[in-house]
Amino acid sequence: MANPTGFLDIARHERPDRPAAERVKSWDEFALPLPPETVARQAERCMECGIPFCHSACPVNNLIPDWNELVSEQDWKAASERLHATNNFPEFTGRVCPAPCEAACTLNLDDNPVTIKSIECEIADRAFREGWVTPRLAARGTGRRVAIVGSGPAGLACAQQLARMGHNPTVFEKADRIGGLLRYGIPDFKLAKSLIDRRVAQMEREGVLFRTNVEVGTEVTLDRLLDDYEMVVVAAGAERPRDLAIPGRELAGVHYAMDYLTQQNRRVAGDGETAEPITATGKHVVVIGGGDTGSDCIGTANRQGAASVTQLEIMPEPPAREDKALTWPNWPLRMRTSTSQEEGCARDFAVMTAAFEGEGRVERLRFTRIRWDEGRPEPVEGSDSHIPADLVLLAMGFTGTSFPAQGGGLELAGESILAGAKDFATSRPRVFACGDARRGQSLVVWAIREGRDCAAAVHKALSRL
Repeated sequence: MANPTGFLDIARHERPDRPAAERVKSWDEFALPLPPETVARQAERCMECGIPFCHSACPVNNLIPDWNELVSEQDWKAASERLHATNNFPEFTGRVCPAPCEAACTLNLDDNPVTIKSIECEIADRAFREGWVTPRLAARGTGRRVAIVGSGPAGLACAQQLARMGHNPTVFEKADRIGGLLRYGIPDFKLAKSLIDRRVAQMEREGVLFRTNVEVGTEVTLDRLLDDYEMVVVAAGAERPRDLAIPGRELAGVHYAMDYLTQQNRRVAGDGETAEPITATGKHVVVIGGGDTGSDCIGTANRQGAASVTQLEIMPEPPAREDKALTWPNWPLRMRTSTSQEEGCARDFAVMTAAFEGEGRVERLRFTRIRWDEGRPEPVEGSDSHIPADLVLLAMGFTGTSFPAQGGGLELAGESILAGAKDFATSRPRVFACGDARRGQSLVVWAIREGRDCAAAVHKALSRL
């Protein structure tokens, strides 16, 4: 423990963001790195409290106290090695993870947790700057071929681990670029796509093959993959969006959030306009859904020059501060304001959308206020109202995987692929499933964790052949 009183002597200092008025003019990342000396001082705040709740709250089981101590001692290379031992892509999680580790930090009992996410991001970025991140080649190859369907964080983590075990993984991606929702779901101002390209280059040198524009389940059957590969891993994500079947749903201007975000990410990548562009420029935008996807829509709409942005949430407004005695170290339900919401957004809670209205194109949104009675929404009589809406974005989460599982002979558990939580085996021999395709919509850290664990399960199965 480099500084036993660091948590008392040093105030929490988070990495700053560019001012909202400035950052909405750019699609570049807006989080500004801190000087290494400042980050090292922040790492000194780690108490090494004996029971690392931060460690248990992290889905990838990052060894947080270990690399905090190494950073506080300015041993950045050793910190990078310790971080990469559990996390294949800390430069992603250091940007887009909601940081359940910080919620579980002992110092969060008085709302001053260690800045774990910022420290993680700086370790990862510095490791690349210094050239410490190099291909890790297996000592010898096994010659065993594994097909991985999907190039999101679960598929990428699984492929990288299998390559490092000496196997020959091939990643199949239906889109034209690698990355899944990292590529086309998360805006560039939160995650620069050059970071994905950088990791893909490393993985290619480690022996991972990538095949884009190949949709497994339609163009290529699961049977065909099983003919060519010893094992198949389905890591296709949970991309089926939740719909809102109300009057006016068919009107032009009502879109799924992911269709909207994908178009903008393609514009930033230089792909130009699609045949039917979706844009918020000069429009009254309504985002339905209060999660991360909804927040990404808000930030995108503000950058496109929306006339106004309103976010509607069906759940009641959460408390400003949680009861630590009841929730800590678990993830708390409390009021949060994202960086996108800070840029300009009207938020309304306990609202149920009743109808979209307009002549051919959406012009208004009619809603009803509700109160929650024993977990059930009850309309408030006389609370019907309208707001202008030229563009409505449905960001209400995802119901399950869009992979045609039953066509491939795979059993489902609800809308997800049925597979074991430890062996990741599906109902079909030699086929495994991991990430959101197996567990449903979740966090990027859970996807990485499942990809790593699935790779270990596949490796074990291959050893029996």
